[in-house]
Amino acid sequence: MPPNPSTNTTTSRASLAPSAIKPRQLAHLHAQLAQLQAHLSDTENLLRMTAVQAGCVRDLGGWTGGMFMAASKVLGEETVAGVDERARGGGNATAGGGAGGAAPKEGAGGK
Repeated sequence: MPPNPSTNTTTSRASLAPSAIKPRQLAHLHAQLAQLQAHLSDTENLLRMTAVQAGCVRDLGGWTGGMFMAASKVLGEETVAGVDERARGGGNATAGGGAGGAAPKEGAGGK
C-alpha cells in the first residue's frame, strides 16, 4: 500500500521539535514585517508626491480654464461681428468684413 501523503506531512512536522519551529516562524515574521515596513514607506513617499502633483494639476486646470475663457471671449466677439454684419444685410461677408467687423468690436468693448 502506498504511503499516505497526509501522514508524511505529519511525520515530517512531528520530527521538528517545537523549539526549532518557533524561532524559524519568528524569523519569517520578522522578515515579512521588514518588507511591509519598506512598502509602507514607499507608499507614503508616493502619496506625498501625488499630493504635490494634485496641487500642480489644479493650478494647471485654472490656467487652462482661463485660456479657454479668454479664447472664447476673443473668438466669440469675432463670430458675433460676422453674424451682425450678415444680419444687417451686408451681403458679401468678405467685402464688408473689414469695416463691418470693427464696428461691433468697439460696441462690445465698451460694455
